[in-house]
Amino acid sequence: MRLTRQTNYAIRILMYCTANPDRLSRVGDIAAANNVSELFLFKILQPLVEAGMVQTVRGRNGGVRLGKPADTITLRAVVEVTEESFAMAECFETGAVDCPLIDSCALNAALHAALDAFLTTLGGYTIESLVNSSGSIHAKLGLGTPLAAVAVPAAALAAVN
Repeated sequence: MRLTRQTNYAIRILMYCTANPDRLSRVGDIAAANNVSELFLFKILQPLVEAGMVQTVRGRNGGVRLGKPADTITLRAVVEVTEESFAMAECFETGAVDCPLIDSCALNAALHAALDAFLTTLGGYTIESLVNSSGSIHAKLGLGTPLAAVAVPAAALAAVN
């Protein structure tokens, strides 16, 4: 099975927002970081918004942010939202009657088992786990140092307390 470009970039949008948690992410910045057009990303945002994975904020200072915690968004959920079909063979499609073996074919059962294993594996990965597994993702996306990694001088902490 090959995932579409739409799914690939949907995952990238979610990863970017996860790596940039304390600010709204501008679509233009996400597009530039991934070398893709803004129009393409706007098209991809719609199913992510409908699924509640992303929220949009309109206006001059608007942008996008995660709609739910990154540790709850699985790759399986993203794939199920962005892929149009999981038909690995013609016999997966509703109404396919060209094959006389459709009701008793071991190939159909094997392909269904493979698809189930594929989706189950994707369900074990979250957007957060993808971002956390890459130590240099902030720099590669042009986001600089993650806020959690910035050292705060002890004197600054004492002044707050």
